[in-house]
Amino acid sequence: MNTLLPCTTLLFASLTLAAAPLPESAKVGDPGVLASGLLFPPDAAPTPSCHATTIVETKSGLVASWFGGTREGDKDVSIWVSRHDGKLWSKPTEVANGVISAELRYPCWNPVLFQPKHGPLMLFSKVGPSPSKWWGVLQTSHDDGKTWTKAVKLGENSKIGHLLGPIKNKPVELADGTILCPSSSEHEGWRVHFEATKDLGQTWSVIGPINDGKEFGAIQPSVLTYPNGKLQVLCRSKQKVVTQSTSDDGKTWGPMTATELPNPNSGTDAVTLKDGRQLIVYNHTPTGRGLLNVAISADGKSWKPILTLENAKGEYSYPAVIQTADGKVHITYTFRRQSVKHVVLDPAGLK
Repeated sequence: MNTLLPCTTLLFASLTLAAAPLPESAKVGDPGVLASGLLFPPDAAPTPSCHATTIVETKSGLVASWFGGTREGDKDVSIWVSRHDGKLWSKPTEVANGVISAELRYPCWNPVLFQPKHGPLMLFSKVGPSPSKWWGVLQTSHDDGKTWTKAVKLGENSKIGHLLGPIKNKPVELADGTILCPSSSEHEGWRVHFEATKDLGQTWSVIGPINDGKEFGAIQPSVLTYPNGKLQVLCRSKQKVVTQSTSDDGKTWGPMTATELPNPNSGTDAVTLKDGRQLIVYNHTPTGRGLLNVAISADGKSWKPILTLENAKGEYSYPAVIQTADGKVHITYTFRRQSVKHVVLDPAGLK
C-alpha cells in the first residue's frame, strides 16, 4: 500500500497561450496543490507497463483503474483496480482480461469507471486486437469496487458496429436519468459519437457520429455541462488542437471546431466544477507527452492554463479528472508507463 507522497514533480504556472518560461517545480502547499503521489512504486508495479487511468468516488472512497501488461496492445494486457480508503491505495488487483478461450486472448483497453446516482458502480472497458477492431464490455460492483461481475459484451449497433461505451472519459448522468457516454470510433476515420442508456446498460441508443473525420479527426471526448441542459465536448485530435462541439439537448450537436488549446494527439479529460468553471487536464504542447497541464475556463471558449503538473522526460498522459463531494479535484494520469499518479487540488486555489 502507498500513501500520497510529498509533491516533488508538480509544477505551478500562470501560463498564457503564447510561449512563456516554464516555472520551477512547486511543492504541496503552493496555490491549489494539496497532495501528489503514485498509486504504487514502479519497482512494485503489478505489470511491466500501465496506461489509461480512470477514477471515481464511491460511498466508501476513491476507486481507480487502468490497463496493464507487457506493453500496450499485447495479449496479456488486462484491467486493474485499486481502492483508496482515505489514507492508502490498496494493492492493485486484476478484475478483467481478454481471454476468449484456451487458444484465444485479446488485449484490454481504456477502462472507464462511473457511479450512477442509483445502481451499482460501473466499469466499462474495451477488448480486441486494436482500437479499430475492439468492442465494449461492462462489469459492475455492488460493494464499491471490492468485487466485480464478469465483463459482458455491450452488443452491436447498425450505425457504428460494436457498441463501445465511454471510450476514455467518464459519462454524465442527465436530468432524466440517461447515462450519456462520450465515445468515438476509429474504423472509418476518427469520429465522435455518443452511446446513451436509461437502464444501466441493458439497452442503448447511439447519437452521431457528429463529425465526418475529415476536417477534424477527433476521438476521446469529455463532456462539460452548462445551465439549461447545454453540453460541450472537448476532444483529442490529429490536427494538433483540442476540438470542441456544443449541444442544447445532448441529441443534436453543432459543428466541430478548434479550441485555442494545443494537443499532441494525446488524450485529455475535463470536468465542470461546482462553482460553474470548466477545467481541462491536457498536454499543453503540439508534440510529445512530457508536458501535462491544467487550464480553467468560465465559458468553455477562453482558456487560462494555470498549472503545470509535469514537465520532464518521459510520458505523462491520459489524465482522468473528477471533483468529489468535498469539493476537491482529483486527477490521475499515466506516469512514464511505469505507474499511475494521483494529484489532489483545491479549486479555490486555482486562479
